[in-house]
Amino acid sequence: MTTTEFGRTVRRWRDRVRPEAAGLPAGGPRRAAGLRREELALLAGISVDYLTRLEQGRASHPSAQVVAALARALRLSGAERAHLHRLAGLAPPGPHTMPTEITANVQRLLDRLAGTPVAVYDASWTLLVANPPYAALMGDPSARRAEENNGVWRQFLGADSRTRLTPEERLGLQTALVGDLRSAVARYPDDPRLRRLVTELRARSDRFAELWDSGVVGRHESARKTIDHPHVGTLTLDCDVLTVAGSDLRIMVYTAAPGTEDAERLALLTVLGTQSLAG
Repeated sequence: MTTTEFGRTVRRWRDRVRPEAAGLPAGGPRRAAGLRREELALLAGISVDYLTRLEQGRASHPSAQVVAALARALRLSGAERAHLHRLAGLAPPGPHTMPTEITANVQRLLDRLAGTPVAVYDASWTLLVANPPYAALMGDPSARRAEENNGVWRQFLGADSRTRLTPEERLGLQTALVGDLRSAVARYPDDPRLRRLVTELRARSDRFAELWDSGVVGRHESARKTIDHPHVGTLTLDCDVLTVAGSDLRIMVYTAAPGTEDAERLALLTVLGTQSLAG
């Protein structure tokens, strides 16, 4: 990979994306019409420091997930997306790999739900994009390591999440996720990221290996979740998972019944974002 050319290309394409086109406010006077570095980092779910190092040619070998996230945030065409992957030394996505592109219709939905916690995952339950209300509710995904943004990995190998689960609920969720992942492997048998994920989970988690070897088949679907938030307390929300036909993306949406205390706390989170409520 020519790290300098990769960084220059990302910078050039960042300059041409207007913030309004990416669902962001213009935010006052700008030296250029394009996205600020921190805005692109937010949209791609990576840290500003890492994006800075990429653009300056000081970071090499970005993962396929990072390149795909940058391509989505920059609204690249198919040819441009393939070019960015090649600059990173990666094979462009092919017909036998999981779709990771945020389609125009999904982006319009995200733009319209700007005040609602929404996240989009691929078929392996890797987070592709999360809006600010989702980050405020569940934690900022840009602060996590890459593997921690996969929902299956987090469930079996990650730290405790904000979601409160009984042992029975946790087993049910784990079973559904393993079954869902098995279905994804059947649809995309040549996808290297899927193969690596399953191999690592089987090697490091006895619970995952047991469920995988049992041949369980299932699907992670909508549920009612109780979330212990460090600043606003406990919220019980409806979590709906929508599958996008034709792209195999999963849209996760959190809502609360109007007029309830949960709705008030969710609205407070949406207004305040990820900033600390303490002090």
